[in-house]
This record gives sequence, structure tokens and C-alpha cells, in this order.
Amino acid sequence: MAAPRNSANPTFSVFGADLAVTGNVSASADLHIDGRIEGDIACASLVQGEQSHVEGAIRAQSARLAGHVHGSIDVAELVILKSARITGDVSYDALTIEQGAEVNGKFAPRGNAAAPAASTDTASDADDGEGGAHLTLAS
Repeated sequence: MAAPRNSANPTFSVFGADLAVTGNVSASADLHIDGRIEGDIACASLVQGEQSHVEGAIRAQSARLAGHVHGSIDVAELVILKSARITGDVSYDALTIEQGAEVNGKFAPRGNAAAPAASTDTASDADDGEGGAHLTLAS
């Protein structure tokens, strides 16, 4: 018999490299995706493998992206690894981008649509001192 699921027993789901999903994915669990998803993803935390492809929007509290994404990204704490190839707009609270990552889209702090897009060519801190967005460039 499976253990009942509660907040004290968090779950983690893995989408293997041989898995292709067409349709939206919504989970209260943390997800690790190595396969292909054609649809929007909403989850607590997302880890994307280097060979993975996502064609759709991503919404999560935290995400670590290493593969291909074609769609908008709305994540509180986002790490974009050097192997990532992203096409789409990115909104974030805290953002780390490794040197070598490719992003074709606009960057904007979450909840601040009127703010100018963050530049990825300088190592500037966009924190306004009042809990605002934070950008980190990693080498």
C-alpha cells in the first residue's frame, strides 16, 4: 500500500529521456525532466536535463534549466545553466545565468511589467534593497 501523500512527505517525479508528453503538466511535486514536453508545465520545482526539450510555458517556484525551452518562463528562483537554449520571455525574482547559456527573449523581474529588461552582459545586481529582483551571472 502506498504511503499517503502530505506536505511532510514531498514527492519527486522523473520524466525519463525516452518519454514524450503532449499536453500540459501540472504537479504539486518537484519534477525532473529529461524527455520532451509539448505543453505548459506548472510545478513546485523543476530540474531540466541537458537533452530535454520543452515547448510551452514554465511556471514554478524554482527551476534549474539545462536543455531547450521554447516558451515563456515565470519562476521565482531561476538558474539557467550553460547548456540551456531558451527562446521566450523570462520573469524572475532571483536569476543566475552561467556563461555560455543562450536566451532569446526579454528578462523582467516578476510583478514589475513596466521595468526595463535586465541586461545579461554586465554583472549588476538589480536588487532595489526592498526584496526586489536579483540577477547573478555565473562563470
